[in-house]
Order: sequence, then C-alpha cells, then structure tokens
Amino acid sequence: MSTRQASRAGVTLTARGAIAVILVATLVGYALDSLTGAGAAIGIVFIAGCVTAALLVNRRDLLSVVVTPPLLFFVGTLIAEAARALGAASPLQNLALGLFTAMSGGAPWLFAGTALVLVITWRRGLRGNVRALREELRGARGPAAGAPVPRPRAGDGAYAPEPEGYFEPRVYGTHRKAASE
Repeated sequence: MSTRQASRAGVTLTARGAIAVILVATLVGYALDSLTGAGAAIGIVFIAGCVTAALLVNRRDLLSVVVTPPLLFFVGTLIAEAARALGAASPLQNLALGLFTAMSGGAPWLFAGTALVLVITWRRGLRGNVRALREELRGARGPAAGAPVPRPRAGDGAYAPEPEGYFEPRVYGTHRKAASE
C-alpha cells in the first residue's frame, strides 16, 4: 500500500502504534524462527514491520519511527532469548550467549530495516520534522548566545515576574495565632 493510498483510506498510526508494529513484527519473526527453523524469518518479518510502520505513521511522528528500530530489535531479541534461556542449566550464560549470537546474526537485517525506514520517512517529510525540532530547540535556548534579555522596568507598569528559583508560599485566609498564646 502506498503512502497516498494509506492517507486516502484513513489508515494512520501514531508513533506508539508504529513502534508497537515494529516490536510485534520482531517477536512474530522470532516465533516463526522457533517454529520453522528458518533464520531469515526474523529479518524478513522485521523489515516488513519497519516498512509498514514507516508508511503508515503520521507525518508529525516520523522522527520517532526513524530512531527506534535498533532499540526495538534489541528488545525483541532480549525477550526471545530470555524465553529460550528459561529452561537452560545456566540461564544467565545462555541469555548472554544467545543475545550475542542473535544480534550478530541479525545485524544485516537490522541495518536493512533501519535504512529502509530512513529512506521512506525521508521521502515522506522527515526533513521538515528535523527542521521543526531544530527550531524548537533553538527557541528553548532563548535569544542568540550573548544577547541581553530585555527586562521590564519598574516604572513601565509592566508585569515583572519573580526571579527563577524564588519561592514564597502564599497564605490564604486569616492569620492563626500560635497555640501557646
């Protein structure tokens, strides 16, 4: 399904939905691998999940989808290897060895899935999301470095906020006399 067809059909995912698609696809790939013994099932299903998520995610959430496939592949691998290590004589050693082996064998699939997500999201408008993030971060820092921040003068009648970090609790109601009086 192309991006235009997805937007016409109204099928879109939030960032959380796209992340869930990739994680579920990774776990399904590991389940297929354990059922069939085909090691390529993990990678193919992971890539399919990545492409699906990149095509269906909302445009404002493209940046979130670009950065998560490596983390999600690791989390899926950790869950699958932890499940495999439960019945072993040495679960911790089996988990460590399984993680090393699975991540080493899955590296080409991980690279391909991440690259495809990057290419698809770039064509869908990732550049605009990165530009908006830069402007937001630039605005959060305030004016250009070294430029003085204008402060309202007391005689202007303008509201002068309290300095940052200053806190004076407000007391509502009437003053209560001390119990000893």
